[in-house]
Amino acid sequence: MAQSLDDSQTQPVHNPSGPRKVNKLMVHIDRDLCIGAATCLAVAPKVFALDKDAKAVILETAGEATDEMIIDAARACPTAAISVTDEAGRMIFP
Repeated sequence: MAQSLDDSQTQPVHNPSGPRKVNKLMVHIDRDLCIGAATCLAVAPKVFALDKDAKAVILETAGEATDEMIIDAARACPTAAISVTDEAGRMIFP
């Protein structure tokens, strides 16, 4: 079952959908593209959760995941709502 968050759990992050630096990556979720399919949660549950609007957000525990897991989660998104760039700003996905 997909993890869901209430407002109090997403408040510490200024913009829970990013862009946000996670390890060596910059991660951003396009809330207009996100349909709440939760495939990102299935691949990287320490990185993503759904908020009260059923939109993906980046968790405080995101740094515990590997870069590969984050990229795989972005690739798993059916709408390509998650973009990932490297430290130099080069687009990794989509």
